[in-house]
Amino acid sequence: RLRCMGAEVVRAGSDYEASMAVAVADAERYRWTLLSDSSWPGNVELPTRVMEGYLVMGAEIVDHISLPPQYIFLQAGVGGMAAAMTVLFRKRWGNEPVILIVEPEAAPALIDSIRSGTPVKARGPHSTMGRLDCKEPSHLALAELARHADFFVTITDEECEATVRLLENHDVTTTPSAAAGVAALHHSGIYRDTLGLTTQTRVLAIITEKREDR
Repeated sequence: RLRCMGAEVVRAGSDYEASMAVAVADAERYRWTLLSDSSWPGNVELPTRVMEGYLVMGAEIVDHISLPPQYIFLQAGVGGMAAAMTVLFRKRWGNEPVILIVEPEAAPALIDSIRSGTPVKARGPHSTMGRLDCKEPSHLALAELARHADFFVTITDEECEATVRLLENHDVTTTPSAAAGVAALHHSGIYRDTLGLTTQTRVLAIITEKREDR
C-alpha cells in the first residue's frame, strides 16, 4: 500500500526493535523525519501527532456506541494506540469502563515498567505478534496508561494464534498483533472471576488489522 502511494519501502531488522534502531540511525544520518508513536525524552512532538491520529478511530467508536462498555481490552506494543484510546474513552465515558492493556508475554514492556515504577526494557523471545513485539515502552504512552488504565495483562503467542483461528471461523481474517485484545478476552478464564465477567458483560475490543492473503 505504501508503494502504491509512491513511497520507497526499505525493510530492515528481524523484529520491531531492530527495525526501529535502523530507522532512528538512518533518520539521524540522512536528516529524515522519524514518524513513529515511540517516544523518549527529546522525542515527543511527532509521536504525540501519531497518537492524535489514532483518536479518529476512537471517536468513531464512541459516536456509534449508545451504552458504554463495562470492560475494554486494548492491545499494546510501545503503547501509543492503547494510550490514545484510553485517554479518549476516559474523557467520554469516565471511570466506569474497566480498561485492560494487553501485551505479548514475550514483550511485557508496559507491565514491567508499571511494576518497576519507571520505564524499563523488557526481555523475552521473539513473538508472532510482530507489531506488538516491542521491548521498550513509549514514555509518553506509559505515563498516560499509568494514570488511566486499570489492569495490565499478557498473553502467549499460542493463545493469540488460537484466537486468530477462532475469528477465521467467523469470517474475520486478521493477524495476531491485531487480535491480541480479543485474545485476552477469549482466554480470560484466569481472571474472569476477579473481574466479574459474565456472558451479559458489555465488552469492547478493537481488531486493528485485516489480513490480506497474498
